[in-house]
Amino acid sequence: MIHLLQGDITLFEGDAIVNAANSSLRGGGGVDGAIHKAAGPALLQECQEWVRHNGDLPTGKAMITKGGNLKARWVIHTVGPVWSSGTQDEDFLLSQCYINCLHLCVERNIRTVAFPNISTGVYGFPKTDAAEVAVASVRNFLSSSHTDLEVSFMCFDEENYTLYQKLL
Repeated sequence: MIHLLQGDITLFEGDAIVNAANSSLRGGGGVDGAIHKAAGPALLQECQEWVRHNGDLPTGKAMITKGGNLKARWVIHTVGPVWSSGTQDEDFLLSQCYINCLHLCVERNIRTVAFPNISTGVYGFPKTDAAEVAVASVRNFLSSSHTDLEVSFMCFDEENYTLYQKLL
C-alpha cells in the first residue's frame, strides 16, 4: 500500500522514516539537517559510530539507526546520487536507495515507512525524474515481495506533492 502525504517528515507517526543523508552521516542541510535536529544528539552519535566501523555510506546503500526523539522508532539513512545530467547511472542509484531501504524494512519487520524526496534538493536531481524513479521502484518492490509494508511518500513542498499525486 502506498500513501501520499504533505508535511514535515520528522512528525511522521510510523515505524520508520528515511533520511536523505550525506555519505558521512553527519547531518547537513534540508531533510537531513531537520531529521538530525529533531532526533537529538543520540542520532549523530550512532551515525558516527557506524561510520567509524564501516566507513562512509556509499551512494545507493542504506543503513538504520534508532529514531532518538522522533515519533518514528527508526531512521533509515540512504545516500542519493548527485545529478550529473543523467550520465552517471543516477536513475539506477536512486532506485537502489529506495530498494535498499525497503529491504531493511522487511528485515526489521518495519510495517510503516515514510520517504522524503531523495536527491531533489542540493543534489539537483530533477524532481519529475526523481518522482518517477521513486514510484516505480516502490511499486516494483511491493509487487514482487510478500510484505504488508505501508509506504508513504512525504512531500514537504507543493511541487513534489503534485508530481507524486499525478503518478499515484
